[in-house]
Amino acid sequence: MTAIAQDFWQEQADETQVRIDPRIDPAVEDAYWQSVYWSQPYYRGDYSYDDYAPAYCVGYIGYAQYGGRFADAEKCLCANWVRIKGDSRLTLEDAMAAIQAAWEHAERAQVAMEEDDEELVQAAMAGQRAQQQRQSAYAAA
Repeated sequence: MTAIAQDFWQEQADETQVRIDPRIDPAVEDAYWQSVYWSQPYYRGDYSYDDYAPAYCVGYIGYAQYGGRFADAEKCLCANWVRIKGDSRLTLEDAMAAIQAAWEHAERAQVAMEEDDEELVQAAMAGQRAQQQRQSAYAAA
């Protein structure tokens, strides 16, 4: 990345109010990516997990922080990458593929949790209706 491009991304400010979705568990996300990073289409054999880990972190923490659409948060994610990349050898372009993959994985996991939550709510409501019907039947008897 050129010095001008790096300066541009470093000047990008994050949102002033930071919120982190507590349903995104960094330890779970990190363990997942450690086990599958090498099978991703953007993986390059000359990079290790240590190179990819900061990009994945930017992706799943970025999703927890910003939510919504990846494209809407992309500038902030790029700025976050420049700040935390540390010793990673990934270029910004290489990192963005991993960042987006981690974002999408976190998004899919959250959607699945929300669907599970909805199923639990529906089951609880059905159980309450059944209990009310039993109570009405006992009261009538």
